[in-house]
Amino acid sequence: MSGIARDVRRCALQTLYQFDSIGTSDEEVIRSTLREGSASEQAQNDGYVLAKRAWESHQEADALVQPLSPEWPTQRQPMIDRNILRLAIYEMQHAGTPGKIAINEAVELAREFGGDKSTGFVNAILDKIWKTQAASVDSGQSVEEG
Repeated sequence: MSGIARDVRRCALQTLYQFDSIGTSDEEVIRSTLREGSASEQAQNDGYVLAKRAWESHQEADALVQPLSPEWPTQRQPMIDRNILRLAIYEMQHAGTPGKIAINEAVELAREFGGDKSTGFVNAILDKIWKTQAASVDSGQSVEEG
């Protein structure tokens, strides 16, 4: 799923936000809110699939963020910020999106949907994760071992 369009990411973020707030049990309610937006049907469908995949690994993403932000544990982070992080981490670790692109796209989502400090927070956390991953690859370790 590399080469993900921004509209797909917007739909994925909207879906992740709903998964986080109401759960994943009512797919039709979530999909109906996507249809209210301006994204194409293809972007809506691709965004929903991307969000489902990111949600399946959200605990892994949260575990990566936690030591980098001990003063802002997951439950204290604004919901939009934590879901932007989850989406970007999924992209970097599982969807084949290069780190720089995933970070840039996450910062753009934070600028569009987040609060005043969202862009700096998202950028700092993702940059640390990306650099840690790059260092692990350079040293021959897997990220899980690092």
